[in-house]
Amino acid sequence: MQLHTNISVCVPLGSGGPLFEATFVARPNRFLVEALLDGSTVVAHLADRGRLTETLIPGVTLLLSQHDRPERKTKFQAVAAYRGDTLASLDTHLPNRLIKAALEAQAFSQFSRYPNIRREVKIGASRFDFQVSDGERICIIEVKSAGLIIDDRALFPDAPTERGRRHVQELAALAHEGLRTAVIFVAQGGAAQAVVMNTDIDPTFAATLQKAVAAGVEVYGYACHLTNAGLALGHAIPINFS
Repeated sequence: MQLHTNISVCVPLGSGGPLFEATFVARPNRFLVEALLDGSTVVAHLADRGRLTETLIPGVTLLLSQHDRPERKTKFQAVAAYRGDTLASLDTHLPNRLIKAALEAQAFSQFSRYPNIRREVKIGASRFDFQVSDGERICIIEVKSAGLIIDDRALFPDAPTERGRRHVQELAALAHEGLRTAVIFVAQGGAAQAVVMNTDIDPTFAATLQKAVAAGVEVYGYACHLTNAGLALGHAIPINFS
């Protein structure tokens, strides 16, 4: 299948610096991985809170980015892992950076009317990823990372997500009040042909999203090509609720 990517909208892995190949050893907790790098064991921060049982298998090759900021507890960040010849993302923050770049580049026709972009906008008790506006009309956008790619499906979520359900419910309430709201699912793998709700992991999220769509929340999916160079905005793909 030919992949269509917008190479002008691409964000680098990690901090954009050099990447190091290491061998995964263990995941002592949700936030850390241990890996062998040049014969020594290193500890790397892990941003993905998913189960990752299909990805973090002892012996697989990881890509680590290096961070030398003194406030960091770990020197390395785990940004991706190889599943065969394909990269699997380990960075759930990467899609937000990509969508920010895409909004700034006006790469989405459905949001091109909004030149003003704000991040981490607080509404009620929650913060949403983006608020875009044209000075009069606004739209609230939440971004979801679908990093688990199996065959040609990007599965979401890969762990129960109470926070995700709450955000979707709140977007539905805002839509009911007449505000434009949207959820963008970023499949971190260009081979994905659909974003599929992982009902085996979290059936409640799928049902919540369906109700939100009925209430007026817009949903979009994009298959975004992931390489050592970074994550590039790709083509639109459908959302499958079952």
